[in-house]
Amino acid sequence: MPPGALTLRTTQQALQGPPAPFTESGIQVVTDSHNSGQHKDREAAAAEVRRMWQPTPSWTQPDPNDTEPAEEKDEQQPALSKEFPADSWSTPAAGQPVDQPAPWTQPQATPPAPSWTQPVAESAAASWTQPEDFDEEPVEPQPADASESAAEHPDQTPAAPNSPVFGGSSFHGSGSGLGPEQGPVGQPQPGQPGQPQAGQPGQPGQGGPQRGQGGQPLSPAAQHFFPQGIPGQQPQPQNLSFRTDDLIQALPLPREAPAERGVRSMLKLRPGSAERSERIARATAATAFRRPVTIVVANPKGGSGKTPTTLLLSGALGQARGGGVVAWDNNELRGNMHLRTHDTNSRSTVTDMLQAMPMLTQPDARLGDVAAYLRHQVSGQYDVLTSATTTYAQIEANDFDLIHRLLSRFYKVLVIDTGNNEGSSNWREAMKAADALVIPIKWKSLSCAAAVQMLEELDNQGPEAQRLIRRAVIAVSNGPGDVNKEVEKQLRPYFESRAAAVVDIPMDMHIAAEGPLDHSALQPATRRAALELAARVSEQVTIALNAPR
Repeated sequence: MPPGALTLRTTQQALQGPPAPFTESGIQVVTDSHNSGQHKDREAAAAEVRRMWQPTPSWTQPDPNDTEPAEEKDEQQPALSKEFPADSWSTPAAGQPVDQPAPWTQPQATPPAPSWTQPVAESAAASWTQPEDFDEEPVEPQPADASESAAEHPDQTPAAPNSPVFGGSSFHGSGSGLGPEQGPVGQPQPGQPGQPQAGQPGQPGQGGPQRGQGGQPLSPAAQHFFPQGIPGQQPQPQNLSFRTDDLIQALPLPREAPAERGVRSMLKLRPGSAERSERIARATAATAFRRPVTIVVANPKGGSGKTPTTLLLSGALGQARGGGVVAWDNNELRGNMHLRTHDTNSRSTVTDMLQAMPMLTQPDARLGDVAAYLRHQVSGQYDVLTSATTTYAQIEANDFDLIHRLLSRFYKVLVIDTGNNEGSSNWREAMKAADALVIPIKWKSLSCAAAVQMLEELDNQGPEAQRLIRRAVIAVSNGPGDVNKEVEKQLRPYFESRAAAVVDIPMDMHIAAEGPLDHSALQPATRRAALELAARVSEQVTIALNAPR
């Protein structure tokens, strides 16, 4: 038998002991078993048998007591290794020579230090490091057969001395069955046929070095396990867009604010359905329009609630929008808005403003100059332009155009209260300038009849007036004893079919008192209804602005 070859004794041979040695002349020398070290050989054989029936993990080191050469293995590979040829660390490779000596018995030109003694990077945690306080086996000289085998198989080269710790030779051992041509666990060696290297054209999915966390390139061993990169990590986009619209759309949506009322506010919970719908109505009423808009409140019947509806709508819009709203009493003679608002800093009327029009129309005129002729309502955050208190001056169409143009320079929303005369020129000019129409009614016969006649009259004025009717919002405001159930039953379906929406404003004693209307003194249900009216009107204004002319 050639020296240095690894053989495996059977159990019976191990128990019987080794055969008697031969001399150079071929004579077998029989000596005493104790004197020849037969007892020591039997202990080594027993240890080898125990190691055969209790295989150790592939990363353990060879038994220092194993000094006897092993016999050749003729066992078949397990079925699991056949199904998974990549598990080359569990069984010997198919192309490995049978007579190949163990890797730890081969001498190296420059004996490399074991992989557990190699220095690693500071970021690598050597959790599998091995202690170095063991006795290594003496290195036997390489047999001639090994050099011949290496010459026949030039692609089978020993592992590089500076192999990485991960998957390096520290995972090799007596139970791994790896030959010298096999490198780290699951990692093909350079030059091995049938296994293209990372970054070569023949290997799909690896056009270059893969990147890990922080853009650091992966090691060759990690690239084998993660050829497409680390799972769960999105690749860094190549072309980044820094457009303002793209960046704004990429921002996360803000979370909904907690409830502001009731038990939900104490527990910091999300708002209920009622509070959420109120927030939606407030946001709708605060819609930013692309130009100043005009809302007209009209009903030829006196006492139908035009002035209170105008003030309720102006206050709801002013609170939702934070100002920028003006209420204008466009009565051709004398209205009563000056009686329903607080006299704050001015007793001026529309007549006084017309007299100061040459000064107010100058390019350097400011909002403060115009506000000197208005009444500011603190609770509703809106301003009021009252009508004349005498009958000596009547507002005409030309006067309406001057005031409308001036107020449109400094205010975003104009809410116009009209008189009772549909034939007056200022009334008709208001209808022409209207972006939305609000019709206040009470569930009484005379109030509803006047509204129906006005709708029929506008229906005959052409396409623009017809579109204004379709965008109209009906505001039902009833006082004590103003509700007629029969009238409501007959006419509610009619108004719902002709107008865009019907909003019911509950009876409020503060409104019924016919004094100055303070928005903060209203009942919560009344303020909620006024906000709903402002939201519905804002929707129709948006439709009017987007509709082609």
